[in-house]
This record gives sequence, C-alpha cells and structure tokens, in this order.
Amino acid sequence: MFKNACRTKAKPGDSGPHQAIAQSWARQWTNDYHCSLRGARGNPSLIEIDPPVVIVGDIHGQYADLLRIFNACGFPPDKNYMFLGDYVDRGSKNLETISLLLSYKIIYPEHFFLLRGNHECQNVNQVYGFLEECNRRYHSQRLWQTFQDVFNMIPIVGVVGGRVLCMHGGLSAHIESFDTLRGLRRPIMPNPPCIEIDLLWADPEKGISGFRPNTRGVSVVFGEDVVHEFCKKLDIDLIARAHQVVADGYEFFADRKLVTIFSAPQYCGQFDNNAATMTIADNLQCSFNVFKPTAKAIRLEIAKIKELQLETSNAQWPVKDQTPMGPCDGSTGKD
Repeated sequence: MFKNACRTKAKPGDSGPHQAIAQSWARQWTNDYHCSLRGARGNPSLIEIDPPVVIVGDIHGQYADLLRIFNACGFPPDKNYMFLGDYVDRGSKNLETISLLLSYKIIYPEHFFLLRGNHECQNVNQVYGFLEECNRRYHSQRLWQTFQDVFNMIPIVGVVGGRVLCMHGGLSAHIESFDTLRGLRRPIMPNPPCIEIDLLWADPEKGISGFRPNTRGVSVVFGEDVVHEFCKKLDIDLIARAHQVVADGYEFFADRKLVTIFSAPQYCGQFDNNAATMTIADNLQCSFNVFKPTAKAIRLEIAKIKELQLETSNAQWPVKDQTPMGPCDGSTGKD
C-alpha cells in the first residue's frame, strides 16, 4: 500500500502519494465503522487487545525519532503497537510520520493500533503546523481536509488485557464503565464539554482532589483520588496516557496507577527531555525503553527547524504556530 501510493504521480494542484494513502485509509476506516455498527468485528470505539504490545506516546512529526523507536523495539508485524496520539504538529516531518503510521495500520490491522490525540483535531492542527505543511509542500488544503476525515474516525481509547486503559489525555467524570467507552460514537469532531474532550485533553495534577478546570482552557485536571477510584470502578491496574512532556520520557502518578509516556525526544528542539516507550508483556509486566536525544539528532533537528522557518518565511501562507511553549513545572510541559 505504502509503495503503491508513493508511485502515484502528483498532478497540478494535487498532493500525490500522501493523499492517495489518506484517501485509501479513510475508505477503510469508514467501511470498518459501518461494519461495527452492523455488529461485525470492524474497529470499535474501544480498542480491546491482548498483550504483548508496545505503547508509544506523542511523536509530533519527529519522523527520525519514530524510526529510532521501530529500530529499537522491532518493526510490525514482529511487534504489536498501540500509539496514543499526537502524530502531527510542531515537528518538521508530519506527513512522513502520519503516512507511515497509517500505512502500517492498513497492512497489519491486527498488530498495529492508533488512538487519537488532541492534535488529530481540525481546530488544533490547522494552527500548529500540519495545515501549513500541507499547503507549503503540496499546495493543497484538500490533502489536509482528507486527513481530517481520517482523524475523525480514529478511536480515542483502548485497553490492553482488560487491565491497562490507554488514551491520549486523561479521565472524565462521566465514564461509568467500559460500556460507556464502547458506546462512544465515530466519526466525531469533539466539542467541549464531552467525554471525548476529556479523553483527549485532561491532565493529572498533584496536590488536588477530584476534578478541577484545566489551565489549558479545555477539559479538566484530576487528582490522585480520582485515579484510585477510577481503577477500582473499572477493575483495572494501570492507566497509560501521553499528552505532556516529561523529562525522563515516562512518569508515574497516583502510586504508579497512572503513567505518562512521551515519545518525542528533545521535543521541538526546545525541551531537554528523553523519550520512552512502554512494553506490556504477556503477563502484563511493564518495562520501558528510554531514548536519549543524541548530539547528532539535536543538530539535525535544529537545522530542520531553521530550514522550516526560512521556507515558511518565503512562503505565501502565514505561519500560524506562534504560541510559545513552556513547562508547567520543572519537568513537565503541556502540549
């Protein structure tokens, strides 16, 4: 599929191989969605899989680092994967990243699973780089819109072995059981307030109890008590989520009942963070691979960012990603 799509020749005003992949993927997701409504296997809103599996956090268009992960952990279908979202924006190779991931999903649907992140939402990725890249490289807003149709179909939550709940963001006060998650509808462009927004945007926060408004301006933050109550209510052992930069690539919360995984090292060239992946073994034992940013990788990323800034300054489309990023504490940055 990936090779065939890459052979597609771009026509004037068209977007070539990436659009061919996106359109094929959109058709497959749409067919699977209708199959699930008819009671077939399809791709349900709650992805329920068995271990072993490698859990991967935010990638954000850092294509070289994505390849490092596959080289270290194994390529599909030899290894099973579940990605927690945020494939695009901020980085310099968004199209390569999302095209490779979608291709793997098409080729190995029983070994490769993608969850949606908050950056796989139209109102976010039209601002933070993905739309600009589609316009700059392929002169096509249609390509960007095709990807939005795909993103609207991607499931938001998964569970491994019935014991490890996975999502991009965090918890919602409106989740009562696994059936609540199975009943989430797709396709969807989530708007607050709703369960989907919390699954995409919510954050854990130390020193509070219950749910409180999120300083992001979207969704909520939740305390350790919420995590313990939630694990007891759903009878699970661990919550795995992404969505925040953490210094070591992974960080535990609530007595190791929740873990944040971030898989983009030296994020955007602005953070001095490691990246990590989490492997869940057959016996549900978890282990971590940590990826340190190499000096060469840092130099290349800085060079790419400077090249991208130069290209965009000469392009006819305005640069929309002007929002400064900063850590919310000494080790964690909000994305």
